[in-house]
Amino acid sequence: MKSSGEGRTGLICGFAAYGMWGLVPLFWPLLKPAGPVEILAHRMAWSLAVVGIVLLVVRRWAWVRELLAQPKKLGLLAVAATVITLNWGFYIWAVNSGQVVEASLGYFINPLVTIAMGVLLLKERLRPAQWAAVGIGLAAVLVLAIGYGRPPWISLILAFSFATYGLIKKKVNMGGLESLAAETAILFVPALGYLLLLGARGQSDFGAHGVGHAALLAATGVVTAVPLICFGAAAIRVPLSTLGLLQYLAPVFQFGLGVVYFHEAMPPERWAGFGLVWLALALLTWDALRSARRNRLAAVRLAETGAGPGVEAVAVAPAVAEEASGSVQVAEGATGSGSR
Repeated sequence: MKSSGEGRTGLICGFAAYGMWGLVPLFWPLLKPAGPVEILAHRMAWSLAVVGIVLLVVRRWAWVRELLAQPKKLGLLAVAATVITLNWGFYIWAVNSGQVVEASLGYFINPLVTIAMGVLLLKERLRPAQWAAVGIGLAAVLVLAIGYGRPPWISLILAFSFATYGLIKKKVNMGGLESLAAETAILFVPALGYLLLLGARGQSDFGAHGVGHAALLAATGVVTAVPLICFGAAAIRVPLSTLGLLQYLAPVFQFGLGVVYFHEAMPPERWAGFGLVWLALALLTWDALRSARRNRLAAVRLAETGAGPGVEAVAVAPAVAEEASGSVQVAEGATGSGSR
C-alpha cells in the first residue's frame, strides 16, 4: 500500500505530466519558421539524445539486449514508431496552422476510439453505458462534420493514430522510457538524414534564426522526455483510475488555449459537438468508477466470507482486468502524449 507521501508525489507528477502536455501548444509556434517536418525530425533526434542521457543516469540498459533478441517485438515497435511519428507530425502541423481546438478534440475522443477498436479488433464486450458513450461520440462527430462542412479529419487522424499506438504499446508491454528510446532510435537515422539533407540544400532553419531558435529546436527532446518521466513517476504511485481521470487535463488545457489564447472560432454547432463528446466522456468515466467500486466491494465481500486467495483471484480478476485494461490504454496513450 502506498504511503500518503508517495500518493501525493504521484499526484503532483501526474498533474505536471498532463499539464505540460496540455500547454505544449504554446511551444510549437515558437519554432516557426521551421516547418512541421523539420520540427518533427528535430524532435525525433533530440528525444533520443535526452532519453539516452536519462538511461545513462539510471543505468537501465538490460532491456536493449532482450529487445534485440525478440524480432517480433522489435517489429511492433517499428510500427509503433511510425504511427507515433504520424501523430506527432500531424499535431505539430495542426497547432502551427491555427487548429488547436480541433486537435484537442482528437484527444477528447481518443478513449472512445480506443473502446471501439477494442470491440472491433479484440472482440471485447462492452457494458450498456460504454455502448451509449460510443453512440454519443458518433453523434458528436456527425454534428461537428455538419458544423465544419466536412468531417473533423484532424481530430479523427490524431485519435485513431493515438489509439493504434496505444494498442501496439499494450501488446509490446514495455516501460515508457525504454519504449520511447527504442522508437526514437528506430527513426533516428531517417530523421538525422532529413536534417542533414536540409542543411546540404541550405534549407535548414537550425541556426539560421539565432542561437535562441536553435536552442528551442534542440529543446524538443526535453519537451518530449520530461513529461514522460513525470508520467512514469505518477504511474507507479497512483491508481490507474486516477490516471484515467488525469488524462483529461491535457485536452482540456489545449481546448482552453485554442479558445482563449489563440482565439479560434467556436460557433454554436461546434459547442454542440464538443458538448456531446464531453457528455460521452462523463458517462464513460462514471461507468468506469462505478464498475471499479463494484469490483472493490466484491473483493471485500469475498475476503469477509473467508474465501481462499485463489478463489478470490479467480472471481475478481476478470472484472479488475477489464477496468485496468481501459485505464492502461488511456494512460499508455499518454506515453505517446509525449505524443503531443
